[in-house]
Amino acid sequence: MSFNPPTPFPLTHIGKKFTICSMLEQPKVNHSSKPHNEEAFRVLSELHNSPNFTQRELSKSLNISLGKTNYLIQQLIKKGVLKMKSFSHNPEKIKKVQYILTPKGIKEKLNLTYYFLKRKETEYNAIRNEWEKIKEIVH
Repeated sequence: MSFNPPTPFPLTHIGKKFTICSMLEQPKVNHSSKPHNEEAFRVLSELHNSPNFTQRELSKSLNISLGKTNYLIQQLIKKGVLKMKSFSHNPEKIKKVQYILTPKGIKEKLNLTYYFLKRKETEYNAIRNEWEKIKEIVH
């Protein structure tokens, strides 16, 4: 199965002049059946490296809203990819939690890493091909 994404910077060629179309002019195509794959990958990566992060710290680190961070964590817990462990023993204190990747979570992270790298490789190849086309037109 071959995947050929739209060229990131398509050329509109008219005679010897050409213009580079912006990404906004292209129709948006979602090649993923799961809309939050990249965010899930980022959440799992951060929590794998820093399991004691609070949701606020994770939100700040990933540069996404606290609400979205909470939503993503809850979805990952529902899928069985992430487990939340409370380690505050005093009921009067705010509960401290630790986020742990389950064995399913580690497998999911590996799969997401693979697809993330494949997508980046495809994007790189598309940009490299466009660069070669531009060099041919200019020279």
